[in-house]
Amino acid sequence: MYDNIRYKHTHMKTWFLCTLKYQIQNEEGKVEKKTESYLVDAVSFTEAEARIYQELGSILKGDFVITNLSKSNFSEIFYFEDSSKWYKCKVSFIAIDEKSKKEKKINQYMLVTAENIKEAYQRIEDNLGTMLVPIQIVSIAESSLIEVFPYIPENEKIPDNLIPLRKAEAEIEEN
Repeated sequence: MYDNIRYKHTHMKTWFLCTLKYQIQNEEGKVEKKTESYLVDAVSFTEAEARIYQELGSILKGDFVITNLSKSNFSEIFYFEDSSKWYKCKVSFIAIDEKSKKEKKINQYMLVTAENIKEAYQRIEDNLGTMLVPIQIVSIAESSLIEVFPYIPENEKIPDNLIPLRKAEAEIEEN
């Protein structure tokens, strides 16, 4: 239905929220201060900081300063190539506590790319619809995240001289 990628935690990784500040010259030549937030998959604060510098060092011109680095509470991230807006979703479900045998409400936070809240809701519902327990989407809000950087092992990265087949086929159809 959707062309998406589902990022899940692997190898005890954690999503870290990174806020940084930098200065950029606007079209009128004035210097503007920017504050942006990114999400990075890492095993420690040290790795998260190193990965942010690695990912953004070649993109951002000039110096930038990391003003905040904290663990986030996202359990899953759903990336769809057709959108760049990130929505934070709170999802609840009921689980049975094995010790007390009582029902317990579990809340999880997820991110999804979509063009609007309605589409974000539909995408979360579609991706979690196969769960054995009923879910409830409690809230959805547009996130201020600029980009999410999942961990991709070196042996799974696409070499610079190659492009994904899907992209090549789309380029052929356009011509």
